[in-house]
Amino acid sequence: MKRLLRATTIAWVALRHGLDELVLNSFQKPWLRALARIASIGRDLSAPRGQRLREALQQLGPIFVKFGQVLSTRRDLLPPDIADELALLQDRVPPFPGEIAIATIERAFRKPVSELFTHFEREPVASASIAQVHFATLVDEQGREREVAVKVLRPGMLRVIEKDLELIRMMARWVERLSADGKRLKPREVVAEFDKYLHDELDLVREAASAAQLRRNMTGLGLVLIPEMFWDLCRPDVIVMERMRGIPIGQVERLREAGIDIPKLARDGVTIFFTQVFRDGFFHADMHPGNIMVSVEPETFGRYISLDFGIVGTLTSSDKEYLAQNFTAFFRRDYKRVAELHLESGWVPPGTRVDELESAIRSVCEPYFDRPLKQISLGMVLMRLFQTSRRFNVEIQPQLVLLQKTLLNIEGLGRQLDPELDLWSTAKPFLEQWMLEQVGPRRLWHEMKTQAPYYARMLPELPRLLHEYLRRDGGDEAQRQMLQLLAEQRRTNRLLQALIWGGVGFLLGLLVMQVIVRVRVF
Repeated sequence: MKRLLRATTIAWVALRHGLDELVLNSFQKPWLRALARIASIGRDLSAPRGQRLREALQQLGPIFVKFGQVLSTRRDLLPPDIADELALLQDRVPPFPGEIAIATIERAFRKPVSELFTHFEREPVASASIAQVHFATLVDEQGREREVAVKVLRPGMLRVIEKDLELIRMMARWVERLSADGKRLKPREVVAEFDKYLHDELDLVREAASAAQLRRNMTGLGLVLIPEMFWDLCRPDVIVMERMRGIPIGQVERLREAGIDIPKLARDGVTIFFTQVFRDGFFHADMHPGNIMVSVEPETFGRYISLDFGIVGTLTSSDKEYLAQNFTAFFRRDYKRVAELHLESGWVPPGTRVDELESAIRSVCEPYFDRPLKQISLGMVLMRLFQTSRRFNVEIQPQLVLLQKTLLNIEGLGRQLDPELDLWSTAKPFLEQWMLEQVGPRRLWHEMKTQAPYYARMLPELPRLLHEYLRRDGGDEAQRQMLQLLAEQRRTNRLLQALIWGGVGFLLGLLVMQVIVRVRVF
């Protein structure tokens, strides 16, 4: 009954804001346009369509607001008026009263705000779908006055999100039962992933921990700034972090006036993305323009500033290796290797013909190479690949949904900053270096260091274990086994000598291979 009421509410909001008329008018069929005119009779639809869509998403709640945030970065797929309105969802979601924020802070720390901060701004500086931010000032443990940002969770968020997720779960079950692609698309698993990340975002301590991890990972890169967390002032519904100052990345003209190198900024964004994904396997998965600024301070001029770490993505070593090999094969236009990787990963049925899949992938990707980003739409590429995947029964992998979303955000930012950016050429050198590190001596040395503690614990125990074994068996049988053990040891020694010489040859081969790879493969 609750799900039916929520579905009725969604339908009522859509009708109230004229979303049915917006959808019907998007079709080319005359009879559908006529139906849209009939449906609009008796309703005031004088407000611009983008405004009506934004207000409807705001009224439907945080999950729909996040959906609008993702859409706002796709200016290649949306009309300009709708994209401009959806961009307002990123920093103009209606705030809740400052008195409620103060009450939440005092309840979390069991102290009045005046004891926690020397100054606290009641008016929020930013209001998002999950929480809002207030600026404040405090004195740290060293007695220094620090400017901070206080993030406070919206009250009653868990109840609201559970209602919408229950409805989405029901819709996922319908899709799985009724759609021909339902089983392959795994809608229930995708919704479960979305559920997990939304609930993670409701725990602000988890967000603070993710920010700290990203801050450590990005320290040596010199391209992005991440705020420091004040751990003594972090709770599940309130966190306090360093205040960051910069220009929002969406204000391109202000960035140019400040002297920022826009093409370099676009390239740095791609480098940050590929570093987080392939080097660390831990990436910021909510990179819409509202969460990114650019520093204009002299000591950090031109660096990205990342904010809002409620949604982060993780990749396993096998995920990273698979993706890196796919990207590298794409850059080399080795579509046969891409098809083979799909078969090896089990994403397509075992009986699929490699040559047919190779031909299909080539027909999708080849037209987009050697073009600037302004002429490439990853949305169109993904749509064509989706059509191809239906033909070959490719299974959608839920663990990569956030990565796909982040890649779309990166495209939107790159298009906004520098339409001439060539995504392939910018990413290619980074992937080349990453692949060399995976197969070179550095990787071998890393694996040896990783396994060393295991062998260090095991080797000292071998003499004792051998002695106990011989004492337990005793007599002629023990002597016979000792002779067998000695013979086996001699064979082992010969094998170890062969392995040592083989290892020396392997290292020399790796050095030669790296030279060949640098000169020829890339």
